[in-house]
Amino acid sequence: MFAPGPRDPRFSVSNITIHRDVRHITNSRLRLACAVLTRKFVPTQSPSEEIDAAMNSSSGRAGAFRGRLRRWFQRAPLTFALFSLANTAAWARSDGDPISPTNIFAPVSTPAHSIYRLSIFELEILGAIFVVVFSLLAYAVVNFRERKHHDEVEPPQIYGSDQMELAWTVLPVLIVVVLFLSTAQVIHRVQDARAPEGTIQVTAVAHQFWWEYRYPQYGFVAANELHVPVSDPNHPTPTYIHLLSADVDHSFWVPRLAGKTDLIPNHPNNMWIDPHETGIFLGQCAQFCGTQHAKMLLRVYVQSREDFDQWVHGQQQQSAPANADVVAGGALFISKACFACHTVSGTIAAGKVGPDLTHVMSRDTIGSGSVPNTPDNLRKWVRDPASFKPGTLMPAQDLTDQELGQIVAYLMTLH
Repeated sequence: MFAPGPRDPRFSVSNITIHRDVRHITNSRLRLACAVLTRKFVPTQSPSEEIDAAMNSSSGRAGAFRGRLRRWFQRAPLTFALFSLANTAAWARSDGDPISPTNIFAPVSTPAHSIYRLSIFELEILGAIFVVVFSLLAYAVVNFRERKHHDEVEPPQIYGSDQMELAWTVLPVLIVVVLFLSTAQVIHRVQDARAPEGTIQVTAVAHQFWWEYRYPQYGFVAANELHVPVSDPNHPTPTYIHLLSADVDHSFWVPRLAGKTDLIPNHPNNMWIDPHETGIFLGQCAQFCGTQHAKMLLRVYVQSREDFDQWVHGQQQQSAPANADVVAGGALFISKACFACHTVSGTIAAGKVGPDLTHVMSRDTIGSGSVPNTPDNLRKWVRDPASFKPGTLMPAQDLTDQELGQIVAYLMTLH
């Protein structure tokens, strides 16, 4: 066995005890390891003093990290309290504050209510788990923290507990089963609901980057703005939406009315809504579908039954040009090949590539909600759609100012 000479200050042999001075070890990590491994053989320093000395001598990085870690645990309760307070303030809303049109916590339709209740139920379970785990962690950190004056007696070591292992195996399984069954119940209630008598049928076709709405019961087509009647909870009259895609994957999502439902090419899908309040509810294509995905907006107009019937009657009418400028604009609309992409009922324009323009001026926006539908914006849109919506598939039109004015004048008669 190797034994250094008696003059070597790093080693000495006394019976079978080896005393090592870690200060002579140049490698900081090795110094720390030696200090930890040999601390119960060195009677001159307490274990905490040895580790502190070794860590402080290793360029200060380990000691600084240890200090930051200790300070973080000291501040954790305050941080958690401030976080909880901020979330409580965010959730609180007085009756006078306006509700965001995309607020998932303010449902106004049966499918959205079902999803909301499920979300709150799961948040309560997950919140309870978080409180229990964080409390146990805080208790362990505070109660078993390193103290300045503590004995060197090693605490009792427990290797395995059948009760504990059974608890942390069975409880998570039960939680997962409860969450699965509650979610499956909501999915069944929403997706398998039967359509009652008087249901409105709408076919929604997603295009890059706009929406087409077909009303087969009434015999007309609209674009970008979906109109539905309000539903009486005592006598529900829901709106069933048949979802199709003309090109790539899209997703129909109006948070206050229903959950997300995908529109997949060659794979029809279905959803339904029964709004209990009138108003305008906003949504978004929730599946990335190209460069203008962010501007593929959804606008759902929930109207009283009388207003909805009046809107339907207006959509079933045909607009007739009144003066010479309007007639000239209609002729330009045909000669410039606009009819190849757009439909105007009562004319030879029967294109299916772009939105139906039969009643374009009855809409509040153009470009699928990109900008308000005003004469000035309409003029800019016809001249260069990319100025509002870069990446749109409609090309810029090479028109003189006179031709542009005549076409815009014609479009403004299409109410």
